[in-house]
Amino acid sequence: QVQLVESGGGLVQAGGSLRLSCVRSGSIFGINAMGWYRQGAGKQRELVAAITSGGITTYADPVKGRFTISRDHAKNTVTLQMNSLKPEDTAVYYCNFVGSVRSYWGQGTQVTVSS
Repeated sequence: QVQLVESGGGLVQAGGSLRLSCVRSGSIFGINAMGWYRQGAGKQRELVAAITSGGITTYADPVKGRFTISRDHAKNTVTLQMNSLKPEDTAVYYCNFVGSVRSYWGQGTQVTVSS
């Protein structure tokens, strides 16, 4: 059974940094990409950053230059380094793994940025 467990969320002041981690347990056949999404209050879930199995990264425009996604195959982990955080980054952040058959989601971790 596949499980994705996020950690690293919390409360931080504007301008601060947080590092989110997502650890995968269980096997996923043919992982194509891993990513982080977020969902603010009253908003739809949106892509924040993604990284393909080949290492190609994609970022949403609002986080470009501030967030960095990386993965560690040996540790089955994908991380999101978030710098220069803004109040508008406040949201629940979800980890996502895309396999060849289906995608998987973590339970989410709350990030709150105070002004």
